[in-house]
Order: sequence, then structure tokens, then C-alpha cells
Amino acid sequence: MTVRDKLAAARTGLRENPGTLRLTGVRLSAQFGDGMFQAALSGAILFNPERETDPVAIAGGFAALLLPYSIIGPYAGALLDRWDRRLVLLVATVLRAVLIVATAIGLLAGIHATALLLGALSVVGVSRFVGAGVSASLPRVLSQRWLVPMNSVLATVASGCAILGAGVAFSLIGLIGAGDFASAVAVATAATGSIVGAVLVAGFRPRALGPERVDDVPQARPRSTVRAIAAGLREGATSAWRSREVTTTFLGIGAHRVVFGADTLLMVLVLRRGDEAAVGKHLAKFSAAISATGAGMLTAAVVAPFLIPRLGRPRTVVAMLAVATVVQLTLVTPITIATGDRERQAELLLLAAAFLLGLAGQVIKLTGDAAMQINIDDAHRGQVFALQDTIFNITFVLALAGSALLIPADGRSPGLVMGAAAVYGCGMLAIAVNARRRV
Repeated sequence: MTVRDKLAAARTGLRENPGTLRLTGVRLSAQFGDGMFQAALSGAILFNPERETDPVAIAGGFAALLLPYSIIGPYAGALLDRWDRRLVLLVATVLRAVLIVATAIGLLAGIHATALLLGALSVVGVSRFVGAGVSASLPRVLSQRWLVPMNSVLATVASGCAILGAGVAFSLIGLIGAGDFASAVAVATAATGSIVGAVLVAGFRPRALGPERVDDVPQARPRSTVRAIAAGLREGATSAWRSREVTTTFLGIGAHRVVFGADTLLMVLVLRRGDEAAVGKHLAKFSAAISATGAGMLTAAVVAPFLIPRLGRPRTVVAMLAVATVVQLTLVTPITIATGDRERQAELLLLAAAFLLGLAGQVIKLTGDAAMQINIDDAHRGQVFALQDTIFNITFVLALAGSALLIPADGRSPGLVMGAAAVYGCGMLAIAVNARRRV
């Protein structure tokens, strides 16, 4: 399917399913706000010499932010399959706006970086919950035949919105001037994405986004909400385990996120090399790396609909893991050993790696979304998407924590890069084993 065909399919899908446009607005506004929020904090925390953050501190901050959500995520996913998803999304978007504003106030007050990271991770955690809710709700407003092309187009536009939001944040900081005040203004402005999302979600009728009422599901046994939440992890995992394709995408996502976590820490450390006072230069490099990753994710929206029908979902995941392994060994390794004039060339190779790893990771993610939306029934879809987010976060944090104990402050650790490539190999081996099991 060409890009023109996908756009035509998306337009047709929107005409036939008007609720899709409103749900799309929820996702895009969230992506724009997240892009602004994360870009604004990156300069205030990671690249500010007044807030020195060593590898362990960076990993600890991410862990403090993501792990709490990751632990309760599968249980919260039960809410998406038990309570009105419209109401859950509405509460989540409003909560995200409140947390963003609170983080901005913390920046103005000059609170410690650890506290700011706690606020940042809380926002990211709620954003993951909103993303799971939107993905679980999409089949309720869009017919199945449009899911794959619409996912592809939405991923493209959503990634573009995130990059646009980051650009707006960097522009605001550039206009106002570096420092906590400029970052606080940019962070507070990011709350507009959540406000727009809340307004759009409120426009849906109750239960329009699912799930089906317990009384409407044949042979469904009514349970209290507390019991439903407590059973979220077990039911989400069971539903995923029953589908080899969903399990395969989970393995691919987990392997990629481990490597992505290690590479994220590596990138932050190597891009801070040199003059500690050159915050603007370091931030510009970091912005370029984020843009390269985003461009790769945009390209994935074109590549995924081309690969998936030809290779099938499991082979698509394996192909992307293989590509990522080569990228890791050839394009990431140089930045860990380069010195002098060659360091600049290694930084350019790292940008190329960011693009290709963003491409590979997003193709795997799109493959997983399609598998879960098609292979998982509506009664358990929210739980499985929340479980995916848990894998998404926990593997990332564990990789950060493990890498922080091994990597030096300047990021010169070729052994870490080799170990990350081995993780991709283990992921492909696990997928091969999973393909042989009986369901």
C-alpha cells in the first residue's frame, strides 16, 4: 500500500467513522503536549550544570517516575475494560494537566532535580495510560478493515506532533532565555495539549468508547470493580499468552526497549561531553537526536504497511530486530571509542543510529498495536494494552539502572553497546522458541 493509498484509506475511514476524528484529536493533542513537556525538562535537568546528574542519578530518576505506574499499570488496565473508557480518559487527561502545572511550579520554586523527575515521570505514566485507552478505544469507532492503515497514518502524524511540540518548547526557551523560568513557561504551556484532549473526550457519549457492558457479554460473570482491578495482570497476561503473534510483539518490544534504555543513557552522557557551560550546544545536539528518532518513527508509518502484509507480523518483528542489531554494532559503537576530530563523525553516526532505531522500534510497536487490536477481544483489550505499557516502561527502566552501574560518566563503554546488541539476539531467539509453542 502506497502513501497515497494509506492517506485515501484514512480519509475514507474518517468519513465512515466520524468518532475516529475526535479520538484522533485526543491522541494528537496528547502527543503535542508530551513533546513540549519532555523537551522543556530535558534542558532544565539533563543539560543544566547547576543540576549535575550522574548516570546513577539519571537512572534513579527514571525509575522513580516509571516503576510506580508500571507496577499498577496492568491493574489500571482493568479499568479500561470495566469502567466507561470515556470517563477514564477524561479523568486521566485532566490529571495530566494538573501534574504538568505542578511540575512547572516546582521549576519556578527551584526544587531539586529528583523531585522534578518524579513529576515528569508521573506525567509520562499518565500519558501512557491515556495512550493505552485511546488504542483500546479505536476499534470501537473504526471498522477493523481500516485499523492497520489508520494506525500507520496516526503514528506518522502523532510523531510529527511530538516533534512539533518539542520544537515549540525549544523555541520558547530560546526566546525567553535559558534557565528554570523559561523551562517552567514551556512546561506550563504543554498543559494545553491535555486541556484540548479533555474537551474532545468529553464530546463522546457515555460508553461510546466501550467496553461492552457486563450484561451484554455472553456468559460474562459480574464482578466487583475491586476484583476486576486485582485480576487485571492475570487476565491481561493470559489473553496475550493465548496469541502467539501478540506474545511475539511483546518479546520484540521488550528487547528493543532494553537496548533503547541503554542507548538513551549513553546518548545523554556522550552529548554532554566538553564544556559544561555550553548548555545551548548540548541541548541542540540532544534536540537533533530527538528529531532523528522522530523522523525514524515517521518513516516507520510508511514502512510498516509495506512490510506487514508481505512478511507477516512475526517476521516483521524479527526483521526489525535484525536491522537494529546491525545498527547497534556499526553506528552506535564508534561514539564510545572516538576521540579528537573523529568524535564529530561519530556523533553524526549516532544521529543515523537514532533514526534507524526509531524506525525499527516504531515498526515493532505498530505491528504489536495491530496484533492486539485484531487478535484480542474488546473485553480484555485495555488490559493487554496496559500490560504492553508495563513491559515498555519496566524494560526501559531496568536497562537504565543496569547501564548506570556499568557506564562511565563520559559514556565510553563499547562493552555496553555489544551487550545491548546481544539482547536483540536473545529477543530473536525467544521469538523463534515462541513460534513453536502450542496455543
